[in-house]
Amino acid sequence: MREHKNFWDRNAGRYDRFMRKDRPAYETMYGLIRPVVKGKTVLELATGTGLIAKNIVNAAAHIEASDTSAEMIREAKRRNHSAKLHFSVQDMFCLPYADESFEVVIVSNALHIVPQPEKALAEIHRVLRDDGVLIAPTFTHAENSFFGNSKAFFMKLAGFPLHSRWTSEEYLCFLQQNGWTVRKSDVLKASFPLTYVECVKAEV
Repeated sequence: MREHKNFWDRNAGRYDRFMRKDRPAYETMYGLIRPVVKGKTVLELATGTGLIAKNIVNAAAHIEASDTSAEMIREAKRRNHSAKLHFSVQDMFCLPYADESFEVVIVSNALHIVPQPEKALAEIHRVLRDDGVLIAPTFTHAENSFFGNSKAFFMKLAGFPLHSRWTSEEYLCFLQQNGWTVRKSDVLKASFPLTYVECVKAEV
């Protein structure tokens, strides 16, 4: 995780500017997330500078938002004006929360940039209530245009930690193979196709 952490520490100050190009897709995503988190206790992993958490916090009862990058969390805390939102540095593979602590877990645009996403899903499964919801929007790079694929190639050359390249269908299959039932999915138009997914724990 060290390489991953260093990349995001280095780019924390420019992250919000970088994400502006995808603002319409993110606004759509906020609208999809708010009804799911209404009145709920929420954990957001890989929060970055807290863009999602800050835009949905008014709907939630409480949000714990974490990231492995201390610099990202420092940026997030600078513009946090809600007592319902708490930011902290955490490792998504080893969370300090009891089993079934949260009603909703959000992990956005992160599963494709960690080396063992199935381990992150297992830890999410542990801290999410049995009747809870996982919201896991992820850029699905593998079904992009030639321009998008070229852009992803140069991003990786610059140090962007892209570990998994899924199509939307491959990503949904990955979730299903790792203990989740997809209850809703949609592909949002962004700089890379953004597959929005809501999951519940699969019945054993």
